[in-house]
Amino acid sequence: MDIIFLNTKPDTKEALDHYFKTAFPVAEKHGYKGQGGVSLAPTPTQGNYHPGSMVFGFWTSYDSRKNFLKEIDEVMPDFHKARREIWSSFNLTYYELENDLSFQIDRNKYNVVTAYWKNDTSDFEKFTKNWSSKAKKAGGKEVVSLKDGGSPFGYYYAPDYMVITSWNSKADFEKFYKENLKMDHKGIKHVNQFVVR
Repeated sequence: MDIIFLNTKPDTKEALDHYFKTAFPVAEKHGYKGQGGVSLAPTPTQGNYHPGSMVFGFWTSYDSRKNFLKEIDEVMPDFHKARREIWSSFNLTYYELENDLSFQIDRNKYNVVTAYWKNDTSDFEKFTKNWSSKAKKAGGKEVVSLKDGGSPFGYYYAPDYMVITSWNSKADFEKFYKENLKMDHKGIKHVNQFVVR
């Protein structure tokens, strides 16, 4: 599964059309299925990254994903250049799944995406378990959580733990958020957190 965080540059419609018409047939031939995406609030709640959207996609296998990257350079030699011209940020994490995964983001809820990078494995595991427990007690529902993602060369964005939580209201999340900020972060190297619009 791919999760991509994007910021699209203005005046790129023509370049986008060319990209989708050229790259997507090759991706689909290799088993890619786009799953849509969501817009993100312009200001993150934690971290220093401000993506405009988050996009999801699935491949039939990790090998099919690698084979796409080999073939696309032959079919579209300007593939990576086109991405740089269209998106001011294109941060990609892929997760190799052992089982089928299905989830939905309920747009009537207050949804938050949180990504953590570890500084120390032992402290990190304690932190994420504590984080998950506190979120649940505060009324947060885990939509999906993913660990140990990877990124292809040139698109690095590989948090050690990424979770989407759903809250009944902004107030419920903000109550938890205050507690989250007080937690011991010594096992954490970095965080990004975004609200789904």
